[in-house]
Amino acid sequence: MAEQAQYVTLGVAEEIFAAPVTKVLEILDMRPVARLPRAPANLLGMIDVRGEGVPVLDLRLTLGMETAPDTENTRIVVLAINGQDGILTLGLRADRVFEVTVLDHETLDPPPPISAGWGDQVIEGIGRRNGEFVTVLDLDRLLGSTPLPATRAA
Repeated sequence: MAEQAQYVTLGVAEEIFAAPVTKVLEILDMRPVARLPRAPANLLGMIDVRGEGVPVLDLRLTLGMETAPDTENTRIVVLAINGQDGILTLGLRADRVFEVTVLDHETLDPPPPISAGWGDQVIEGIGRRNGEFVTVLDLDRLLGSTPLPATRAA
């Protein structure tokens, strides 16, 4: 029997997104972020993770959503993604993290064909969990080309 892919499900506003668990290094409580001058709007700054400087992106702003204040549920998901020059370690600020789970079906639906190229840039596919839609993000495409301070996974 084939092993089903596992995902970390994240909440942003009222939406549920998912990141493949193989990309997630750890999940942190929100902490102070050192701002960087003239950084892109979605780049919140840097955090220290066991002595390594890790850039943090705001998932809301990266997806074109409105900003929201931090709450007790806000988390930073530390990811290892494929960037233009190799593996990158970065943090992704999400409103909340739900769980590590499998989706209801093994296969994902493709993004809706509303506009050519739109969904291909950020969405790996659409799944369902307990009857709700879950958008599985293509993290390499979504975040891999973001200009970041020089940081690489060890």
